[in-house]
Amino acid sequence: MTEAHVPHPHIARRKAQGVALTSDEHVGFNGWLAALITKGFGSMWAFYVLVLWMFAWMFLATAGFWIFQYDKYPFTFLLFLSNLVQLWALPVLAVGQQVLSRASDKQALQTFRDAEAVLELTDHIHGLVQANNKLTDEIHGLVQVNNRLTDEIHRAVAGAKA
Repeated sequence: MTEAHVPHPHIARRKAQGVALTSDEHVGFNGWLAALITKGFGSMWAFYVLVLWMFAWMFLATAGFWIFQYDKYPFTFLLFLSNLVQLWALPVLAVGQQVLSRASDKQALQTFRDAEAVLELTDHIHGLVQANNKLTDEIHGLVQVNNRLTDEIHRAVAGAKA
């Protein structure tokens, strides 16, 4: 016979309250894109790409290759493009950080609530264990009384036979 799965009461309570079981939150396309760009800019691969781009530009400009020959040292146009990237990236990264921070805060709050539920359950279990210990002590006392009565009965029976 198989037993039906009964979800933990805390999970059922979270579902009833409408609390999402994941940290996903609807942030819209712009928030999603900002978070994606923020995660991308925050990687070492983005750093490698930017360094490679800078060195390739400087090499091609110094070598006088194609259109790069017009951007001589100190590479004024390269610096201009770098500044544009920074100016465009700043607000996008700020929005992305805000979106990621909200998701992190929501996850931290849910972790706190889960920990509270675990502590509440632990307190309940502790109470049950204490009640069980009390009942066990009472049963142990009754068994000792029963043993004494049994001993008295055995002595009375042995005295009556003698």
